[in-house]
Amino acid sequence: MSYADVNGVRLWYEIHGSGRPLVLLHGGYGAVEMFAPILPALTARRRVVAVDLQGHGRTADVDRPLRFESMADDIAGLLRHLGLPEADVLGYSLGGGVALRTAIQHPALVRRLVLVSTPCARRGWFPEVLAAMAMQDERFAEQMRGTPPHELYAAVAPRPEDWPQLWAKTGDLLRREYDWSTEVAALTVPTMLVYADADSIPVHHIADFYGLLGGGHRDAGWDGSDRPTARLAVLPGLTHYDIITSPAVPDVVLPFLTHEVRSPL
Repeated sequence: MSYADVNGVRLWYEIHGSGRPLVLLHGGYGAVEMFAPILPALTARRRVVAVDLQGHGRTADVDRPLRFESMADDIAGLLRHLGLPEADVLGYSLGGGVALRTAIQHPALVRRLVLVSTPCARRGWFPEVLAAMAMQDERFAEQMRGTPPHELYAAVAPRPEDWPQLWAKTGDLLRREYDWSTEVAALTVPTMLVYADADSIPVHHIADFYGLLGGGHRDAGWDGSDRPTARLAVLPGLTHYDIITSPAVPDVVLPFLTHEVRSPL
């Protein structure tokens, strides 16, 4: 457990287990503790590097906006700080956006990519989710005091008084339009998409995202020789808010990270 100074951010990270490195990136208003329920399963097979993103958990905020692109550069900087020429990267929700941008901006550093409950464009969220994102600001932060995310933040953040600022900056990030479809279609990093069957992302966007990665265009053939490089898992009985605690996540992710994947054409 330590800090790495990268890009002007003192980035908190924890390392657990041994083996090939797997970077974990948490969701919005969270921290590395978000992965606690599935960490034992992952660390039994991998050297896990869990990170607190800018302004989250033990990583203090700095004088720059929250942006997926700059946080992706932070992850690239951390990998270089740790002397890792490449790593697998798993991101959940907001952390999934950071993971995806890391693969887009620094493809040589990402061996395999896992995105959990993450869209590739802002329109990929349900309308009611976008409406809730539009309300996230300092005033909403006050309503969230006493909730589990706030209690964790108050316990571990270097400056607990920055809680309203985290909501203001995150709200600004989530209200910004983006569409990474073209860059996703150009990815060569083997990628797995994981969603709940009652996620905050509509099924049609999941299918479109998978299609951009080369999935769902043809039959795989009797011998599987036409199987796409990308993988898709839709986990039953879960939602966007509890998927990352489910043992089903390591159950589907670890085989993808471990087994050989045919290189894309």
